[in-house]
Amino acid sequence: MSHRNARLTVYGRRLLDDRVRSGRPVAHVAAEMGISRLTAHTWIRRWRTEGETGLCDRPSRPHTIPHRTPPGLEASVCRLRSERKLGPARIAPVPGLPASTVHRILTRHGLPRLAWLDRPTGRPVRRYERDRPGELAHVDIKKLGNIPDGGGRRVLDRVAGDRNRQATTTARHSCKPVIGYSHIHSAVDDHSRLAYSEVLPDERKETAAAYWQRAHAFFAAHGITVQRILTDNGSCYKAKLFTQTLNAAGIAHQRIRPYRPQTNGKAERFDRTLLDEWAYLRPYASNDERTTALADFLHTYNHHRCHTALQGQPPISRANNATGQYT
Repeated sequence: MSHRNARLTVYGRRLLDDRVRSGRPVAHVAAEMGISRLTAHTWIRRWRTEGETGLCDRPSRPHTIPHRTPPGLEASVCRLRSERKLGPARIAPVPGLPASTVHRILTRHGLPRLAWLDRPTGRPVRRYERDRPGELAHVDIKKLGNIPDGGGRRVLDRVAGDRNRQATTTARHSCKPVIGYSHIHSAVDDHSRLAYSEVLPDERKETAAAYWQRAHAFFAAHGITVQRILTDNGSCYKAKLFTQTLNAAGIAHQRIRPYRPQTNGKAERFDRTLLDEWAYLRPYASNDERTTALADFLHTYNHHRCHTALQGQPPISRANNATGQYT
């Protein structure tokens, strides 16, 4: 394609050739069209040797590149990337090439970035998305350390934070400091990315089953009928109570392969968003303060936060468009 300031397009080159073939001097035609005689002679020569196709744009890449890296060396670079999953800076010293040359080789052969690869296998991660809301919901649990009253190390210095942690005691055992975790149970719809989370004290089977009943009601309130859920292999999800809870609602249960959290990637990515935009967004003075802030985050995430996988829409818009609801 011609650039925006080009004097000649394909039509202009054809017009140049027609005028010259009519018997007019090349210099006069070039002056009329605002180009040099050298440029005019170039297009006339290309038309005479190549015909109509010679007037079209073509890349300026040379036909031969004498200093290009030998094919065998390029193959070894590609093998290092595929087998050892190294970046250009670490591959470069092995064959003795500059890192910039290694990067061009990888780009030329279409090898994906390391961030796009599944580290155990070295294969590109295969992205998927269900066609309708409710076909699949990703469910996961994220553990966060409890915050002592008055704040921990993120609010105070190390000594003061440890002092607050030791001073916070439980109601039953007045001499035992509260050192434990909060468990954030989350469910994310695969198609719309609509999410529902709760901060709960544990990840027992009774807690997980009760949480899913509330999450199921949340999705139903937005017109989403959940047909299948995807979880990891946690003990609470393998329990009979959790299976019975799903069967009572007519929901199928699917578990990922062991040690393959990429399969449940939408829930894993949502957990990372939870940490960045809620749990570690600002220092909290207590565990209750952090728990209270979760509701505001969920409202922002579902109703206002633009999602790159949804073409800039928030999850609630995608869900409403698919289910026919409008809020």
